[in-house]
Amino acid sequence: MLARIVIGLAVSLICFAIAGRRFFWLSQLVRSGKPANRTWQGMRRTKEVVSAEVVEVAGQRKLLKWTVPGLAHFFTMWGFTVLLTTILEAYGALFNRDFHIPFIGQSNWLAFVEDFFATAVLLSLVVFSIIRVKNAPSRKDRNSRFYGSHLGAAWLVLGMIALVIITLLVYRAAQINTGYFPFAESPWAFSSQLLAGWLAPLGAGVNSVIEVVFLLANIGVIAGFLVFVSYSKHLHIFLAPLNVSFSRRPRALGGLDKTPDMDMENVTEDTVFGVGHIEDFTWKQMLDFSTCTECGRCQSQCPAWNTGKPLSPKLLIMGLRDNMFASADRLLTGEASPDSLVPSVIDPDILWSCTTCGACVEECPVDIEHVDAIIDMRRYEVLMESRFPSEASLLLRNMENQGDPWGLGQAKRADWIAAMDFEIPVIEDVIPEDIEYLYWVGCAGSLDERGRKQVESTARMLHRAGVKFGVLGPRESCTGDPARRMGNEYLFQEMAKANIETLNSVGAKKIVASCPHCFNTMKNEYPALGGDYEVIHHAELLGHLVATGRLTPGLGYKGVVTYHDPCYLGRHNRVFDEPRSVLDAIPGVTQVEMGRCREKGFCCGAGGARMWMEENIGTRVNMNRTNEALETGADIVSTACPFCMIMLDDAVKANGKGDEVSVMDISQVFEKSLLAAAAPTEQ
Repeated sequence: MLARIVIGLAVSLICFAIAGRRFFWLSQLVRSGKPANRTWQGMRRTKEVVSAEVVEVAGQRKLLKWTVPGLAHFFTMWGFTVLLTTILEAYGALFNRDFHIPFIGQSNWLAFVEDFFATAVLLSLVVFSIIRVKNAPSRKDRNSRFYGSHLGAAWLVLGMIALVIITLLVYRAAQINTGYFPFAESPWAFSSQLLAGWLAPLGAGVNSVIEVVFLLANIGVIAGFLVFVSYSKHLHIFLAPLNVSFSRRPRALGGLDKTPDMDMENVTEDTVFGVGHIEDFTWKQMLDFSTCTECGRCQSQCPAWNTGKPLSPKLLIMGLRDNMFASADRLLTGEASPDSLVPSVIDPDILWSCTTCGACVEECPVDIEHVDAIIDMRRYEVLMESRFPSEASLLLRNMENQGDPWGLGQAKRADWIAAMDFEIPVIEDVIPEDIEYLYWVGCAGSLDERGRKQVESTARMLHRAGVKFGVLGPRESCTGDPARRMGNEYLFQEMAKANIETLNSVGAKKIVASCPHCFNTMKNEYPALGGDYEVIHHAELLGHLVATGRLTPGLGYKGVVTYHDPCYLGRHNRVFDEPRSVLDAIPGVTQVEMGRCREKGFCCGAGGARMWMEENIGTRVNMNRTNEALETGADIVSTACPFCMIMLDDAVKANGKGDEVSVMDISQVFEKSLLAAAAPTEQ
C-alpha cells in the first residue's frame, strides 16, 4: 500500500511541477504583449461570454459543422470532462481500495456515464486515426487540412489518450474481480464488466497485481499527458475557454479590433504603427497564437489557399507562434527583436494574398482572429516600411487625390442620375425632413458601368415603393475601406473623418448603402471615429419593402438564379436571408444554392483591396467561384455587391458564357421580373 502511494504521488508531483512551470512561463509570455481592449464590460459582457462558452466550447458549435470529426471531438472533449470523476477515484484508490466519491460514488448512473464516455472516447480515437490516414499530407499535399501539422505528435497524443482509457478500464475490470469496484456488481458499467469477464480466469491474485499496476499506469499516463499537453498544440484544452472568453462578441468579424490613434501631434520617435515585430502584438493575439489547434479548418476554407496562393491561415498563426516561442527570452526581458516579421518570418506574398473575407475566423473553433493580425502587419509594412505591391501605389494615390480608387474624381459621382426618369435630390445643405434615407452610392456604384446598373435598379425600386431618399453626389467620397484593408490606416482615417464631417453637416441619421464594404465600414468602423448612424444595406431595405407589401414583383421572368453571398454582407454582417427573400418573392425564380454558401460562402477575390492588385500566383479566385456558380446551371448569378458583380462578370465572360449567363444584383433581378414581357397564357 505504502509503495503505490509513494510511486503514485511522486510521479504526479514531478509531472505537476513540470507542467505548472510551463504554464507559468506561458502566462508570462502572453502577458508580455501590448494592451488589448478585452476587459469585462459588466453583466452584458458576462452574459455574452457565458453564452460563448456554452455554445462554442461546451456545445462545440463550429466543430460540429464537420459532422464526423466534430462528433468525435465532441465525445473526446466531453469524455475527458466527465472522466474527471475517474481521476478522483484513481487517486482515492491509492490510499483506500474501497474509495468512492462521497454521495455519488456508488450510483448506477455514474457507473454507466463513466463507461459510456470511456467507450465513446475509444471509438472517437478510431475515427481520428482513420481520418489521419485518409488525409495524410504525403498523399494529399495542399488539399489536406493537416498540411504542416506535426503528425508524429498527433499520433502520440492519440496513443496517450488511448492509454488513459485502456488503463482505466483494465484496473476497473480488475477491481470488479477483486471485489473493490466502487459500483459492486453494477451491470451499468458495461465495458468494465465485459473486460472483467476476460480477466476473471486469471484468478484473484493476478487481478490484484493487475489492479495495482494499471492503477499506477493510469495515474502516470494522466500526469504525463498533462506535461505533454503543456508543451504541445493541445494547449488548447486549457487555453480555448480563455481565448473564447476574451474574443469579440458576437463575432470577431465586421469592424477591425482596433482603431489606432493616427494624430500626428501624438507621434514620437518611438511610435510604431501596426505590427512589425512579435513584441508589437497584443496579449490577446499572443493568446491566439498559443491556442491554435492546427486543425486546418481555417485553411480548408481560405480562398487564397484553395487557389494555389501561399497563404494558409493555419501556417501563418503557427509561424507567429513558433517565432513567439523562439523570441521568449527577448519578450520576457523587453529586448527588441532584431528582424521584422516580414519577410524574415512571413513571406510578403503570404501577407498580400489575403482577401480579408473572414472565412478563417468563421471556421476557427477556438476564435482566433486571423484577419486582425494580418491587417496589423500590413499597417506596419505600409506606414513604417513603405513596402506593398507596386500596383497598389496607384490605388492609394487615386484615393488620396481624387477620393476614389479609380481616380475619376468627384464630379462624375452624380452622372448616373441622368438615366433616371424621376427626381433624385442631391443634398447640398441639410437633409429635408421628408427624406427618409440618405443613399450612399459608393465608388463602384457611381463610377463603374456595372456598378451603376445596380444603383440605378435599386433607386428605381426604392422610388417604386415610395421611399424618399437623397444622395450626396459630388460631396460623397470613398469610405476608405480599400486603404484600411491594405494597411494605410492614416489615409483611411483622414477619409473617414472627412466623410463623417460631411454626414454630420447634412444631419444624416439613416443611411442605405449598396456596397457591403461601404455598409460595413460606416456601420462598424465609423463609430470609433465619431460617426454614429443607422446604416442598412439595400438588400435589407428591399427585403423589408417586399415583406411589407410596398414592393411587389412581376411575372415577367422565369428562370434559375443562384445567389453569391458577398463576404462583407454575409459572413461579416450576417445578412444572409434578406437578399434571398427578395429573390424568393419573385414567382418565376427558382433558386439553387452553390455548395459553398451563407457562412461558408467563397470569396469573389476583390476584398482586402485585392481588386486593385494583380493575381499572379495560382488560379484566380473569381474563376474558382464562378466555376462553382456555372455548375449550378443557373442562367443568372445574383449578388448584392458591386465588387462581386464586377469580379463574377469578368469570370463569366472569361469562361465564354457571357451570352448564356448574366451577373445581376438582386435589385436588377427584381426589376427584370417587372420589365420582361410576360409569357402569353393559353386560352
